Amino acid sequence: MDSTTAPQIIEIANRSLNFTPFDVKWIPSSCKFVLLGQTPSAKGIFQVLQLDQATEGKTKQIHEFIKGGGYKCCTFGASSLVNRAVACGDFGGTLSIIDLETMKESYSVKAHDGIINSIDGAGSTGYGPPEIVTGGRDGCVRVWDPRQSSPVVALEAAEEIKPDCWAVTFGNCYNDQERVLAAGYDNGDIKIFDLRTNFLQWDHNLNNAICGLQFDRRDTMMNKLVAATLEGKFSIFDLRTFNANEGGYSGMTEKVHGATLWNIKHLPQNRDLFITQGGNGSVNLYKYNYPSQRQVQDPNGKPKGVAGTVTQLNQKDLSTQPVNSFDWSPDKQGLSVLTALDQTLKILIVTKLNTF
Repeated sequence: MDSTTAPQIIEIANRSLNFTPFDVKWIPSSCKFVLLGQTPSAKGIFQVLQLDQATEGKTKQIHEFIKGGGYKCCTFGASSLVNRAVACGDFGGTLSIIDLETMKESYSVKAHDGIINSIDGAGSTGYGPPEIVTGGRDGCVRVWDPRQSSPVVALEAAEEIKPDCWAVTFGNCYNDQERVLAAGYDNGDIKIFDLRTNFLQWDHNLNNAICGLQFDRRDTMMNKLVAATLEGKFSIFDLRTFNANEGGYSGMTEKVHGATLWNIKHLPQNRDLFITQGGNGSVNLYKYNYPSQRQVQDPNGKPKGVAGTVTQLNQKDLSTQPVNSFDWSPDKQGLSVLTALDQTLKILIVTKLNTF
C-alpha cells in the first residue's frame, strides 16, 4: 500500500515490567486499563494503569494487588458499564471476578483442572444474560453465569487423551436468545457450539494448533470468524452460508510470517480491520475485502459461501519476543495497548483507520 495513505502504527508510551505479563484490557468508558500476569515467585499480579499526563511517553500505576497464583487471561465481556468488573482466569484453574471499585473478588470458582488458557464474556451489550466462557488445559470448555457457582454448559472431548483448549470466544449475540461459542484446540480443531439449541454447529481442523479465535463482532449475526495458528498463519471463515457437502463454511488462509500468531484482534469500530500478534514481536494490520458475490451455487444447486481476500495495510516490529496480548480501545478509534514477553507494555496509536 502507498505509504502516504497507509495507516501509521505509532508507539506513544511504554513501560518496563518486573513480571511476566499475560493479558491487558482497556476498561470500558475509561482511559485506564488492567494488566495482569505472574511474578518471578509465581504469584499473580493485577494492576490498573493509565497514561501519565505529567510525563510524556509514560504510564502511571493506579492500583496493584498480588495473590497466590499467576493470572493468565481476563475479559470485560460480561461486565456492565455501571458496575465494571473484570473476569480473570489463573494458572490454578480458578475463575474470579474483580470489582474495580473495591479491588476485591466478588466471585470465585474452581473452573478447570490446570491453567485457564482463554476466557471471553458476553452480555455487556444488553443482549442476553451475562455469561463467561473459559477454555482450559484440561480440554474442557465451560460457560458460567456469574450468579451461579456451577457451569451452565460444560463441553468435554470424548477422547482419552484430551487436546488442550487454547482459545474460546462468543459470537452471534444479536438478541436475547441467540448465542454461540467457538473453541480452538492444540490439535487444530475448531468447534462452533450453538448455546440456544445445545448443538455442535460446525467442526473443522486446520492441521495447526489454534492459538487465537475471534468473531469480527460479538453482538451481530455471525459474519466472519478468524483463527490464528502456529507457523504464522491465519484463516478467515465466512459464516453467512453453510454448505454441508462442501465442508460447512468457506474460508481462506494467509501466511503472515514464519513465527507463531498468538492471536488476532478486530477493530471495534470497523469489523473488517484486524491486527495480528506475532511470535516474532511484530504486529500486522489487515483489511478484509469481500468478494463480488458472497454466495454461489454448488453442483447440487445448494448455496455455497465464497471467501474474500485480505490486504496488508502496515506492519511494525515492536519487540524481540512474542506479542502475547493486545487490546483495541472500545472508545477511542486506533488507540491500543499491548504486552510482549520481553516484559514490556506499549501503547500505540494507529492512524487513518477512519478512511477504510
